[in-house]
Amino acid sequence: MEKLTGRAVIAMGGGPTAVINQSLVGAVLQARQYPHITQFYGAFRGVEGLVREEFVNLSEATRHNLEMVASTPGAGIRSTRDKPDEEYCGRIFEVCKAHGIHYFFYIGGNDSAETCRIVNQQARAAGYELRVMHIPKTIDNDLRVTDHCPGYGSAAKFVAQAFSGVNLDNRSLPGVYIGVVMGRHAGFLTAASVFARKYPDDGPHLIYVPERPFNQEEYVAAVEQAYSKFGRCVVAVSEGIQDRSGRPVVAGLREQVERDAHGNIQLSGTTSLGDGLMDLVKQRLKIKRVRSDTFGYLQRSFLGCVSDVDANEAREVGERAVQIAAWHRIDGSITIERIGDYSVRYNVSRLEDVAKETKAMPDSFIEGAHDVTVEFKNYARPLLGVMPIYERINAPIVEKIIAE
Repeated sequence: MEKLTGRAVIAMGGGPTAVINQSLVGAVLQARQYPHITQFYGAFRGVEGLVREEFVNLSEATRHNLEMVASTPGAGIRSTRDKPDEEYCGRIFEVCKAHGIHYFFYIGGNDSAETCRIVNQQARAAGYELRVMHIPKTIDNDLRVTDHCPGYGSAAKFVAQAFSGVNLDNRSLPGVYIGVVMGRHAGFLTAASVFARKYPDDGPHLIYVPERPFNQEEYVAAVEQAYSKFGRCVVAVSEGIQDRSGRPVVAGLREQVERDAHGNIQLSGTTSLGDGLMDLVKQRLKIKRVRSDTFGYLQRSFLGCVSDVDANEAREVGERAVQIAAWHRIDGSITIERIGDYSVRYNVSRLEDVAKETKAMPDSFIEGAHDVTVEFKNYARPLLGVMPIYERINAPIVEKIIAE
């Protein structure tokens, strides 16, 4: 097959991760093996910078520099929250034509895949050969088709380690602790808190995900039961939990809630849900020591908390995207297929099969109203990589002399 000669551009969309730069660097270094990819541009601030022609020539970055960036969390060429429509995508296409760009790589989630789909469609309609590849990334782990998403394993490892530390703190000075984790529609990240459990009385004792309706009365009763049994209670909760009517729980707990530019209730970047759930326990159960934290951005790009499995797979999806575009001149989204125990295979899926819509945790991963199953643990455990070890004192109790 005749090789397609031209420039390439890569952009990043949505929230950053601890391993997103592995995908970036994997793509850039892989492209250097193909002389028909003449230059490799990076678009600052994702598609926002692309339409403004704000590029950096990554072909001139040294390998050492790129490898150092690869192991650095956060979007190395920065990202954007822009969600391009047809007109916006038209401007992306026009810029690509003007710069002789024939390879467009976009690292991101389902919205980024949708951008790829529209741009690809416009290029085909214009008779301009533009290879468009979506490189998966999201800590929410909610992309369709793929078994899991680069970025999830490291964020899940952070959540598991954070709750491990919280559990040790809560056992030292008992009370009720509520940790709010990212996840508007999918509970994969919150569910990872289950790996904080080592001993039978370890928290989190309750895990709430958006896939199950949340009931305030049941929640209070469950906290009371755990507190009575263990003398304490650790709760992990997704920011996107909803009641049976589909209304965000935070709306029923707080009179004033923040909203975004589209009028949607703001879930990230606010402590409203944690404060509301904390107040509910204080008011109903009269427990004095009740605390809550909203993990927020901490879980996305935490320095020093990276899963080796996640980093390696993030690198390879970037490499595969360039290989497929350069060798086979096709478009699509790189997806991960799990095989064996544990190994993966990289495939190419149609952009329209990955774009726009998301997936949720399957029922087989969720147990009752506030827990996850062994099947989920078997699914997620390999993705977190090596976890730190903690231990309890194991020594005999000394018999009392004075006290009865």
